[in-house]
Amino acid sequence: MKRLPSVIRKDWEHKLESLGFGYHSLEGLYWDESHHYEFSLEEINTIEKATSELWQMCLEAVDYVISKNLWYRFNIPESFRNYIITTWEEDHPSIYGRFDLGFDGKNLKLLEFNADTPTSLYEASVIQWYWLQELFPDKDQFNSIHEKLIDYWKYLKNYMNPHYIYFASLTNIEDVTNVEYMRDCAAQAGFETEFIPIQDIGWAEDIEEFIAADRSIMEYIFKLYPYEWILEDGFGEKLVRNGFRSQWIEPAWKILLSSKAILPILWEMYPNHPYLLESYFEPRHLKDFAKKPIYSREGANVTLHKNNLPIEQNSGAYGKEGFIYQQLFNLPNFDGNYPVIGSWVIGQEPAGIGIRASAHLITNNQSRFIPHLITD
Repeated sequence: MKRLPSVIRKDWEHKLESLGFGYHSLEGLYWDESHHYEFSLEEINTIEKATSELWQMCLEAVDYVISKNLWYRFNIPESFRNYIITTWEEDHPSIYGRFDLGFDGKNLKLLEFNADTPTSLYEASVIQWYWLQELFPDKDQFNSIHEKLIDYWKYLKNYMNPHYIYFASLTNIEDVTNVEYMRDCAAQAGFETEFIPIQDIGWAEDIEEFIAADRSIMEYIFKLYPYEWILEDGFGEKLVRNGFRSQWIEPAWKILLSSKAILPILWEMYPNHPYLLESYFEPRHLKDFAKKPIYSREGANVTLHKNNLPIEQNSGAYGKEGFIYQQLFNLPNFDGNYPVIGSWVIGQEPAGIGIRASAHLITNNQSRFIPHLITD
């Protein structure tokens, strides 16, 4: 794994915007093609194998949480638990997820799993592929995200009827871009689709149905909006009352995997597993560790400790549900750049990677997306 300088393309902003990628420079530079990361084929095979194995371990962990009644670890209200169980037992479809991995070329460790509302999908799938085709047309990339998304939506078409899906998110540019890209993939697979701002999803109290602006009943809803926010909003009770006449994607069982609480549970299930970092619900004997909220976004409220002393921390509004404590992984340092690999699972299969690098040890919303290629 190497970080190497790249030629910055002339009119690169215009090229990205022509692809519908408009948040390349929000709050400072986000898309950064001044450098790229190179991987050997052996390293890519290592990442792909780990992603596949971690996904299977996570599925086992959902079963474990349900069978052991570990809901209290996730701060999930009793009224919503059977709803989650039903989505799991009936195998409600999951499209995607993103493992965040620390990798130094030798050791590969799971940092966390963005299982419910992963972003950076469009830049990992389309944007860095166009960059590769223009600058390194003879090279390859670990990236079959686009093809796998369309193929998986085609597969789901056999089980979903009617073939009409609403796609919902907040109206910020990043969420809308990710959702519109997912909507385009579903449309290419043959679905009829419609975008709706999440706040415009209505609730008809008299018939206990979710409705669109024209009062159409919404039978399938893909949402980029976290389940913990749905519960906090009091909307979870409406999902329960609706009784799955509206089916939500991602399914509710993904809340278990998107919570940092899954990390100590994975360690309990698979102690000393080579892909896992030692993790607990209390610090125990750890001296070098990351203290992470059970639910948080963009590195908020994370504190890193070395020798039990804080060395870096982020502020935020998270943490009221509690924290987990995870052994610290030393991210590789490339001239003050600390990369985290986002490895995508699409329809149960590893599909590609996107890399975010930060000048900080905690990857936050100031991190930059850096493209990659395979050298052999």
